[in-house]
Amino acid sequence: MLRIRDITYSVAGRPLFESASADIPDGHKVGVVGRNGTGKTTLFRLIRGEIALEGGAIDLPKQARIGGVRQEVPSSDTSLLDTVLSADQERNALMAEAETATDPARIAEVQTRLADIDAWSGEARATQLLRGLGFTQGETLQPCSAFSGGWRMRVALAGVLFSAPDILLLDEPTNYLDLEGALWLESYLARYPHTVIVISHDRGLLNRSVGSILHLEDRKLTLYQGSYDTFARTRAARLAAKEAQIKKQDDRRAHLQSFVDRFRAKATKAKQAQSRLKMIEKMETIQTPQEAALRAFTFPEPEELSPPIVNTESASVGYGDKVVLGKLTLRIDQDDRIALLGRNGEGKSTLSKLLSDRLQPMGGRVTKASKLRVGYFAQHQVDELHVDETPLDHIRRLRPTETPARLRARLAGFGLTADQADTLVARLSGGQKARLSLLIATIDAPHMLILDEPTNHLDIESREALVEALTAYSGAVILVSHDMHLLSLVADRLWLVKDGRVTPYDDDLQAYRRMLLQGDDRESAAKPRAVAPAAPKPSRDQVLALKSEVRKSEARVEKLAEMRDRLARKLADPALYDDGRVGELETWNRKYAEVMTAMERAESLWMSALEKLERAEA
Repeated sequence: MLRIRDITYSVAGRPLFESASADIPDGHKVGVVGRNGTGKTTLFRLIRGEIALEGGAIDLPKQARIGGVRQEVPSSDTSLLDTVLSADQERNALMAEAETATDPARIAEVQTRLADIDAWSGEARATQLLRGLGFTQGETLQPCSAFSGGWRMRVALAGVLFSAPDILLLDEPTNYLDLEGALWLESYLARYPHTVIVISHDRGLLNRSVGSILHLEDRKLTLYQGSYDTFARTRAARLAAKEAQIKKQDDRRAHLQSFVDRFRAKATKAKQAQSRLKMIEKMETIQTPQEAALRAFTFPEPEELSPPIVNTESASVGYGDKVVLGKLTLRIDQDDRIALLGRNGEGKSTLSKLLSDRLQPMGGRVTKASKLRVGYFAQHQVDELHVDETPLDHIRRLRPTETPARLRARLAGFGLTADQADTLVARLSGGQKARLSLLIATIDAPHMLILDEPTNHLDIESREALVEALTAYSGAVILVSHDMHLLSLVADRLWLVKDGRVTPYDDDLQAYRRMLLQGDDRESAAKPRAVAPAAPKPSRDQVLALKSEVRKSEARVEKLAEMRDRLARKLADPALYDDGRVGELETWNRKYAEVMTAMERAESLWMSALEKLERAEA
């Protein structure tokens, strides 16, 4: 078990942890969440022992191996496969010793241990990891120097997964993955045989890969059982109870103060007034947990153009003489919300550059509205900001005639405070830089906004704010993202970029996810299948049995809903959150998570029963 006991730690005089505690049992999968800047990455450094605690202790299991991705793999002539294989130091040492050992007893020990760690399948396992993270079979044999920093980060991730540490620490691992890689990682972490602690703002990963949420807030750690959605519901109930408790105390304080104000000057009531003053002084102030303000993005509204705003006819695009995408016959209207799907390297960024005039067509025809303005945001643009300038400097360059007050208002509309407006970009967080880049991309009120991985470095609250802004935005949106939650809420059309073509994807995102995880492809899915003979029409008794099953399923859901509501009321009890009732709180949280899981299963069975009945009655 990993035990965090009453730890205290500060940075530059600002406390990040004050008597914070949490216990993480062996083999648990835990997601770490909290506002940007609260100390999540610092917590990892404390667990690894890279920095010293000011107070408290972190106890690790004996001889536990801790692993994580700290930096990208260096550029070298070593192949990707050999780089990943070298990450398992024990395997490498044992295989080297197996070649030189002469003592029979030691040879037996080495061979036994090699069998225990499945050393002989190492190359196959390393190749599988690299393939899952987006590399082709041929690329696994290429040198690291042939790949950019982002791709070498994937190699580093493959290496730490291959070494299979007892405690795996991952800090925003999906930031350098595409949608396909992120979905693969979700599935892999859910099956990982040891402890996983992952810092993430990706709701999909936090819902599908972990079983607990460790929340860092107000310099304390609180462990919630269940997925992120369960955590969000439980915490919402807790906050509602806290707000009710605060209101009750405020009303009590106001009542006492009213008596004091009325009778303090009266001799006959002076002693009672003084007594009530002491009661007010003794009342412990209830603090509301720091809430991350939902800092809205304010996108300027473009004027409406006649449709279509973009139309392509048999267009092709690429680099030099090489065509990457061809036979593009596409139409985009101003109210479109389009998500681009497809594996890395298939051409999503190439299509984005064509639509934003960063690449010219090599053939065919591309027609755009005469007054069309296009906003473009890509992750690399965050790295291209002027680090020796402030956000105010960046916006002043784009709007030199505007007053300082107006420029600051623009920055505030994207969640950048007055202090941050005057801070050098080099000292801003990744999320603050992303906000500045989004402001620059939208400052001209574009009719079409192209967003390539816009949520990297944004916390969950900021991602929700981005969803709201895109929902309200009246221009077209072209979206490339590994964030399934964002795609599902924003996109209403899906385009698949594959094999040099761009085609509508008629299924939904969940079908696309299943296809990727099952290793299917569009070609096999499109092959004609044998037509099954029509099933005989169900008998009356069978229909009655199905109706009975529907009623039982519905009753089961209603019963679980009642249990859920009772547990929610229990969790809303302010007394449950007293320091001495931590164990009881964990028990009720666990019961709530179990009921929610059972309810999801019951609802699924109910829907299945309804579908069977509908088919029978058709």
